[in-house]
Amino acid sequence: MTERVTGEDPREDEPAGSADRAPGETPHLDESIRRIRAAAKETASSGLDSGRALRKLISADFALARSALGRALAWAAVSVVFGASAWLLAMGAAIALLQSFGLSWLVSISITMLVSLVVTGLAAWRVSVFFDHAGMHATRRQLTRLGLFSEASGEDEDEETLDPPLPPPPAATPPVPSGSAPR
Repeated sequence: MTERVTGEDPREDEPAGSADRAPGETPHLDESIRRIRAAAKETASSGLDSGRALRKLISADFALARSALGRALAWAAVSVVFGASAWLLAMGAAIALLQSFGLSWLVSISITMLVSLVVTGLAAWRVSVFFDHAGMHATRRQLTRLGLFSEASGEDEDEETLDPPLPPPPAATPPVPSGSAPR
């Protein structure tokens, strides 16, 4: 908290008639204004101090996140390199095992290649699914309904119509008088 600095107003130290005032009597206008002004200064100073502290906290959080992201990317690269080399060694061991079962080199390599292609296809499919989820389609539809972020080109193929058009009302037929058939 900040302390109140005295001496800014020469009349601040004056009691403004507080000695002459009875215990239940309201203070003079001068004294009330000085009290309100002092409280406003304290409030503004406190708000500025809170804003500075929040800015320092956000700055420190971003610095920590930036550092953590860099280290995470470095370790992800290490894991990719060692994972790929482990996969290659595992496929080499699988080829040697298939060879010991009496299969030819061509068949052994083809089987391990097929396994690798299946895993690659599965991973590519999952990546496309997750990238589709990252498209924020529902948010974009709601923003379009609000008139914000409207893309009138109609090129977005995943855009759904939320309110389908109503079917036309059935044609009204005039009443047929009884006893005669319509012609």
